[in-house]
Amino acid sequence: MRVPLSWLREYVDLPATETGRDVQAKLIDVGLEVETVERLGEGLKGPLVVGQVLTIEELEGFKKPIRFCTVDVGDANGTGEPQEIVCGARNFAVGDKVVVVLPGAVLPGDFKIAARKTYGKTSHGMICSGDELGMGDDGTHGIIVLPPEYEVGTDAIELLELVDEVLDIAVTPDRGYCLSMRGVARETATAYGLQLRDPALLDVPPPNAAGYPVQVSDPIGCDRFTARTVSGLEPEARSPIWLTRRLQKAGMRPVSLAVDITNYVMLELGQPLHAYDRATVDGPIGVRRATAGEQLTTLDGTKRVLDAQDLVITDNRGPIGLAGVMGGANTEIAGAVTDPETGQLRGTTDVVIEAAHFDAISIARTARRHKLSSEAAKRFERGVDPEAASAAAQRTVDLLVLLGGGTAGEGVTEVVSPRGPRTLTIPADHPDKVAGVEYGRETVVRRLQQVGCDVYGQDELVVTVPSWRPDLSDPNDLAEEVIRLEGYENLPSTLPKPPAGRGLTERQRLHRRVGRVLAGAGYVEALNYPFTGSHVLDQLGIEPDDPRRSAVTLVNPLSDEEPDLRTTLIPGLLGALRRNYGRGSHDLALFETGPVFRATGDEKAASRLVVDRRPTDDEIASLDASLPQQPRRAAVVLTGAREQAGWWGEGRPAIWADAIEAGRAVAREAGVELIVRQDQHAPFHPGRCAALLALVDGEEVLVGNAGELHPRVIKAMALPERTCAMEIDLDRLERAGAGALKAPTISSFPVATQDVALIVDGSVPAADVEAALRDGAGELLESLRLFDVFTGEQTGAGKKSLAYALRFRAPDRTLTAEEATAARDAAVAAAVERTGAVLRG
Repeated sequence: MRVPLSWLREYVDLPATETGRDVQAKLIDVGLEVETVERLGEGLKGPLVVGQVLTIEELEGFKKPIRFCTVDVGDANGTGEPQEIVCGARNFAVGDKVVVVLPGAVLPGDFKIAARKTYGKTSHGMICSGDELGMGDDGTHGIIVLPPEYEVGTDAIELLELVDEVLDIAVTPDRGYCLSMRGVARETATAYGLQLRDPALLDVPPPNAAGYPVQVSDPIGCDRFTARTVSGLEPEARSPIWLTRRLQKAGMRPVSLAVDITNYVMLELGQPLHAYDRATVDGPIGVRRATAGEQLTTLDGTKRVLDAQDLVITDNRGPIGLAGVMGGANTEIAGAVTDPETGQLRGTTDVVIEAAHFDAISIARTARRHKLSSEAAKRFERGVDPEAASAAAQRTVDLLVLLGGGTAGEGVTEVVSPRGPRTLTIPADHPDKVAGVEYGRETVVRRLQQVGCDVYGQDELVVTVPSWRPDLSDPNDLAEEVIRLEGYENLPSTLPKPPAGRGLTERQRLHRRVGRVLAGAGYVEALNYPFTGSHVLDQLGIEPDDPRRSAVTLVNPLSDEEPDLRTTLIPGLLGALRRNYGRGSHDLALFETGPVFRATGDEKAASRLVVDRRPTDDEIASLDASLPQQPRRAAVVLTGAREQAGWWGEGRPAIWADAIEAGRAVAREAGVELIVRQDQHAPFHPGRCAALLALVDGEEVLVGNAGELHPRVIKAMALPERTCAMEIDLDRLERAGAGALKAPTISSFPVATQDVALIVDGSVPAADVEAALRDGAGELLESLRLFDVFTGEQTGAGKKSLAYALRFRAPDRTLTAEEATAARDAAVAAAVERTGAVLRG
């Protein structure tokens, strides 16, 4: 919300010496987020005056149209002679009143004006546009053409209100009333302890039977609808300068008198309004839910297909507006157009004014559904004062009569759904308990009254909440109002004294160790949003019956393209890898740890927990039962060089084995030695995919997968070739582990190394051979490592050679050669028996 300081002073008698910075500090103290104070006209220096165009000479021979003008500026130039000015704009004619800046002046941006020769003429100044003066967009993108009533030589700096300060306030969702001058003025008056001149305090005639007919079919969606009429407007009537300047300073573009007035009143009172051309409205105005498939062309020229939940304004023909969001093009206020036959101006002369109050949630959903964020929707979805509708309609009528020469219709329509005032009960000392400060009853009552509440009672206060504060729905909300007005900076700083804790749980330690070991292995942590969509799973080649398709869909997703909670970490990491690769980083290794969400279908509806006491164990258990499964996982993706080339060597690219090794590193942190077998699992290449298994209660359990991504996946997601990935379930690893890690016992005796090469069938997994060797070697085996895989004529068709390095060590003695050889032979015998291996050579 942009708040011009000059406009704010109309409602609050601020000291003349107060600057925008001073007001900013005061408003921040009472809880408003004033982001910046813009100083309009800073550095602007005259003479800047009103001039009248006397002659225009078209200069020929240039690439663009150039005009040589003489302009009467009165005595502003010190001579009284016409000022000669070269100008390229085409939107003015002889006799028009324009804004002229004379030599010696300085425009915003330190643009100094001097006489200079251009296009073969000497230009003594400039004829100015709104952009050159920092006024903003007036819709013409050309020279400012003033109404004819302003005298030549008048100071244009004062006339156009070019010098001002504008406060830019970031209004939070709970402070929707501050999306208006009325709301900000109320906060300013409270901050300074001054009286507020409420612009909504107007004499409004009572409703009568002569009003424009209105039929509200959905009183929940629209609980108040005010309609007023004005007739006999002058088509040529223009918005006065003071009105257009206030709109521009507030960030809105002037359009036409009727539209400008409705926008002005919205900014002033916070009540969105809409003006219909009465000649184009067919019959009574109605408010109802749309019929699915109905169409409406809105004012932005877009044809929209309506949803059954959309609230619409209708006439006898159908929808004429999206309620609370945007009007329809078929009842748009027509601008003044000259009739080519008669030469008369034609335009809208009779209007119907709508000032209504719509359900905030309905408007927010409609605006999001149609991707249509308007100033009206922004206010309705944050909460609009329902009692301000009549005053806003009256203010609009008054301005149309005053500025447009119209006549107010005698009829007044008010369709209202009865509602009582909202009343809360709060102990007088409740703010004291919340803040830890003793305010006292008098302070609490005074502050609540400043907010606009009616307060009664002694120890127990009965508080009637004002209609413009829909966010005050709880005693804690009232306590917050007292605390913020008394000043957050006045709260004492007291360090809490928490009880001594027990430190991190073993599960938390595991997750931290996993992050550290992956970072130590060269992976960079990437934190991704936990949202996804089914199209990503399609790209990954996930089958329809895959458990990863059992997603939890959000009711109010941030993006319609990602309405689900993730069931795997890989898509988010691949998206991060693709973005970084596209920005020039070609050697990438990323990791992430976090939960995934799997719907089981057995979740129950969540119960609403109370806030005035601690929930019971049964209530907490009921809440837990409503949650989907949330296993915690770790995942990596990598592409490019795993080892950089340099003087030390050629380096090497990242391959599927690196992804498997990342899984092994994670498992070792849980005290688990993985079993690796070949697998086929989307999105991995069927020939380069590994199943990562762990022993849980003596049985092999799948804990993850690793490998190279399928070429179709790489093409669908626009990834680099040979991209690899790994994902592993940390919860299953924790169950497979033996509890807290214990430091290994380091033997002081030397190691005995024995190598063995075994020939097995090509279909025998290396994991089976390794398991047999481990079991056969016995307790003396310290480690076992596969260091070579060979196929060729020497091994025979369909065979492969697996070479292992076995390290033997005893904790209490130096092993003899005979003991190491016996352990090796026992390991080979077990492999021969269980896998059909043959000792090579």
